[in-house]
Amino acid sequence: MFSSNRITKLLNIKYPIIQGAMAWVADADLAAAVSNGGGLGVIAAGNMPPELLERELVKVRSLTDRPFGLNIMLLSPTWQDALELAARHEVPVVTTGAGMPGKVIDRLAPLGVKVIPVIASVAHAERVKKQGAAAVIAEGIEAGGHIGEITTMALTSQVSDALDIPVAAAGGIADGRGMLAAFALGADGIQMGTRFVCASECNAHVSFKGKIISANDRSTVVTGRSLGHPVRSIKNKFTQAFHVMEEERVPIEDLDKFGSGKLKAAVVDGDVENGSVMSGQIAGLVSKIQPAAEIIEEIVREASERASRIGRRFD
Repeated sequence: MFSSNRITKLLNIKYPIIQGAMAWVADADLAAAVSNGGGLGVIAAGNMPPELLERELVKVRSLTDRPFGLNIMLLSPTWQDALELAARHEVPVVTTGAGMPGKVIDRLAPLGVKVIPVIASVAHAERVKKQGAAAVIAEGIEAGGHIGEITTMALTSQVSDALDIPVAAAGGIADGRGMLAAFALGADGIQMGTRFVCASECNAHVSFKGKIISANDRSTVVTGRSLGHPVRSIKNKFTQAFHVMEEERVPIEDLDKFGSGKLKAAVVDGDVENGSVMSGQIAGLVSKIQPAAEIIEEIVREASERASRIGRRFD
């Protein structure tokens, strides 16, 4: 079905679906399940200590023989460790976020690694293309976690027009309708995070998954704008307190301290009231826990069926 798709050809995968890199969520188990299902599973390095990340890279190889990726967050104090581990373990694909990936591309591209930055504007996309990016992920404000300021619909169409390399759309996509919409906007594929949190193979705490499943279209809020790094997550006691602190103009160092460790508290410990439940606006469409491969097949099937239905409307 996707034999001529630029992303499937570039990454040597069956379906043009990339799993979003979510710190504390996207580990070897989830990445392998997505890759085995025909997409591109991605391990999130986040702030992971290098010895732990190395164990995850070894583990994913034991769980799948298909391509997988590693996300390097360039704001992390351990990003250079992640970079060297990617080179040492011959990771086939690296996605990057929260910064300019020039050093990552310079180090990994000569080794044959496909470096795919997450971008939030046309100018950002054009810069990383000049630096040698193999493709880009255009992520809109609808996404969970760290976000930009442009909607997925506006960003994807303009980035697709501006670049001649493959583009994946991200943010607000959780089903076949979203995939088809991304194609209509000029994208070659999609990246999804929130939907994959509720994969059976995801090790996130059951309470974290439950918070997403019970969410609706108005459940998420954005905090952290005053820090320069806005984050989308589901409303709870933590986001309410953070919002009050921002309104009162609490010093940035105090905000940083208050937010430290809150994602782990939610994902690992299951404290979904006092922790950070990062999630996209599309959470209202996520209604069940199911295997990653089943999620992928369901999305592809729905996209195909919707495409046929839309085609008939123009007959």
